[in-house]
Parts: sequence; structure tokens; C-alpha cells
Amino acid sequence: MPLFISYVSYSTSGIKGMVDKPADRTAVIGAMIEKAGGKLQGAFMTTGAHDAVVVAELPDGADAVAIGMAAAASGAIAKIETVRAWKMADFKGIAEKAAKLASVYVPPGK
Repeated sequence: MPLFISYVSYSTSGIKGMVDKPADRTAVIGAMIEKAGGKLQGAFMTTGAHDAVVVAELPDGADAVAIGMAAAASGAIAKIETVRAWKMADFKGIAEKAAKLASVYVPPGK
């Protein structure tokens, strides 16, 4: 299954909820991902630009978008950004395809 990484920033109400009722949210996140047909690989609280990072295998990008929308609709999430990820070994095949395509690409103005 494709791998997706979500960068999550909580809203003020989301942070308030965590302070008012501290809890390990891994099971809640995992249940949502499983309901979408996926598998949680890891969920982490972070420092920096984002509050949390979630790594999951999902059937396709539409499932990743739907999960983000459902979480954001709760009001607890201020921003969520999800990217598709590839294991290094899998990305080799993509780079090989790019090498074949590079010979037919003509840059603008050439």
C-alpha cells in the first residue's frame, strides 16, 4: 500500500482538549486509519513547525485526503498537510522511469 506522511498543527481548541484531558491519541488515530482500509505506521508529537506527524499506509491518496478532512472538521486541527512517501528502494524505480523520460523532454525556450 502507498505510504503517506501527515504533518498536523492543532488548533487552540485541540491543544486545550489535550491539556484538559491528557491522553495517548495513538488508538484514535489508528482506528480512523483502519476504518479507511489502512495501517498506522507511527504517530509522533513533534517540535517545530508542526505539532504532530502521522505515518500511515493507505489504499490511495483519496483515503489520505478523507482522513485529513474528517480530522480537520472536528475543529481540533488548524492545519494538516499530507504527502506521499516512497521507501528508498521503491523510489529507485521512479528514478529509472525519469531517466527514460528525460531524453524526450524539451525545456521551455529550447
